[in-house]
Amino acid sequence: MTLSLGALVALFLRLAAAADAPAPADADGDHRLARNGVVVQFSAQPVEKAARDLMEGDMADVRFRISDEASGQPVRGLVPGAWMDMAQHIQGQAGSDQKTCKDKVALYLKGAIGMRPMLDLNSYFVVLMNNDASISVVDPLVTMAGVTSTFATTALKRPGADWARHDNTRRLFVTMPKAGEVAVIETDNFKVTGTVAAGKEPMRIVLQPDQRYLWVGNNATEGKDSGVTVIDTASLKPVGFIATGAGHHEFAFTADSKYAFVTNRNDGTVSVIDVARRSKVKDIRTGTLPLSLDYSALSRRLYVADGKEGVVTVIDTEKLAVATRVAAKPGLGPLKVTPDGRFALAVNTAENRVHVLDTASDTLVQEVPIKAQPYQLTYSKTFAFVRALGSERVSMINLSTLGKGKTATVQSFAAGETAPNQAGNLVIADSVAAAANEGTVFVVNPADGTTYYYMEGMNSPSSNYRVYGSSPRAVTVVDRSLKEVEPGVYAGRVRMPVAGKYDVAFMLDSPKLLHCFAVQAKANPLATRTLDPLTVEFDERARKATAGGPLGLRFKLIDPATRLAKTGIKDARVMYFLAPGRGRTEVAVKEVGNGVYEAQVQLEQPGAYYVYVGVPSMALAYGKLPFFTLMATPPATARSVVPGKG
Repeated sequence: MTLSLGALVALFLRLAAAADAPAPADADGDHRLARNGVVVQFSAQPVEKAARDLMEGDMADVRFRISDEASGQPVRGLVPGAWMDMAQHIQGQAGSDQKTCKDKVALYLKGAIGMRPMLDLNSYFVVLMNNDASISVVDPLVTMAGVTSTFATTALKRPGADWARHDNTRRLFVTMPKAGEVAVIETDNFKVTGTVAAGKEPMRIVLQPDQRYLWVGNNATEGKDSGVTVIDTASLKPVGFIATGAGHHEFAFTADSKYAFVTNRNDGTVSVIDVARRSKVKDIRTGTLPLSLDYSALSRRLYVADGKEGVVTVIDTEKLAVATRVAAKPGLGPLKVTPDGRFALAVNTAENRVHVLDTASDTLVQEVPIKAQPYQLTYSKTFAFVRALGSERVSMINLSTLGKGKTATVQSFAAGETAPNQAGNLVIADSVAAAANEGTVFVVNPADGTTYYYMEGMNSPSSNYRVYGSSPRAVTVVDRSLKEVEPGVYAGRVRMPVAGKYDVAFMLDSPKLLHCFAVQAKANPLATRTLDPLTVEFDERARKATAGGPLGLRFKLIDPATRLAKTGIKDARVMYFLAPGRGRTEVAVKEVGNGVYEAQVQLEQPGAYYVYVGVPSMALAYGKLPFFTLMATPPATARSVVPGKG
């Protein structure tokens, strides 16, 4: 569980008021702190090459080992906060000391646009798959006048259909059926770093439990091309194709990644694949129309839902044979096993209900009514969230009320005012995702293009997010927060963006601690050559302006290798337009001094505007640099804010 923004702010205020004395001098002071009865030992080591020093571009394991100072025993169950940023400057001030550390943390906790560390080990990002060839990334802690700040927009070659996260390598993989490829997105900067050929019509994509291989379902028309493409997550290359059968393919795996199970919807079979050999062992007939399947590590059995016959086929994964068949009703769709493996829930769209199967007895023990054609099922630790095609409401089934002889408790909340079936084209990826902290979820309503944030126990969503110019269809969460990986050890994984000395701000609630450690990332010639020649930093005071008048929009062009403003650029230009793409206008840019550039933009109408910077001499076309969004409001309701004038 991570701290909420409010809790982090309150904690910082208490720590700042306490004015902790500096830690005693220590030969290893950059990595060890003893205070208030605990010892905190910090380390940051490269993941793949631990024998050498940390370098820019490295994926690094960041660890805080916390122990009791008197006994040496690990301190468990803490919720630390941590941030990493360059040590050279903070808001224009040189130096790096404990006061500057507190100043940095204060800015981070404000949640203001532009006031963010380079690496946030408490954060998570909401990632939205749009109906066009793009992905939007939202930072839920940062808002601008009630409108969400889009952290990044990632352009794809073709529209996405499904995705899978590889948290160890900080990558997101997206299938693009019309391109025949999988896009590889680095979740540190949300840029596409490559694509992998994935056969014909790649649709569903799943990561096996040990994260060694990605499995992509090929929904090809011809039988010889219908099956699965297997991709090595280390080399990012396909390592095999297995023809399994006709129709759409869904996946499940044994907990040890020994076997993969693949549905062949049109053939009425499930293919069993030996993962190590990447070869098909056998086909098991499960019914007329196998639509979904899932594996329970508790019962060590596979559960396959047949939509036409209304039967759940139970497969013994040790004997690789059918153990029993459980009769439900025709209309079965998605089936998913609960996180503890105790129950399998199967959505029945035709019957407006969810069937509950007990994996201990392989019998149906409950039927939970859900109105308006339920079609998707997602779990948090305590609830099953069920989406319905014909209703804007999301139903929540309390998992603690499942079981024979019990009455399932069902609550619901409205995610918008329009039913999902009004959106037309839907994707197979989930429209509900559990947030990084316990008890919260994000829900995409594809009909109104809005993402809703819901906290368990509330009557309605607590906030919503809209990305102008795009319409999301699916949502996932990329979590960057620290986790307790072993007793008293709290760890996260980051990619070091540039060379230099970093402040590592560390904060604890109990006992109360606020301290900055330090770590150095050495220059890596290979990494340096892969850096973009420039990046851009906009003046955040221009986020809100008045329509109908000019705006002097200012920004800096930064050399990412030195983190310094670049002067003397003569051919920079700005292109801006009103969302979703109206009135595209291109204007020249002039340098106004100290590496600051200005473009005069004319905001004729109220609304959300997108701003892009291009530098032809450096091969930076529009879209290569991060874009900027601003809101233009009617003259009667807002005062224009001109950068540099208050």
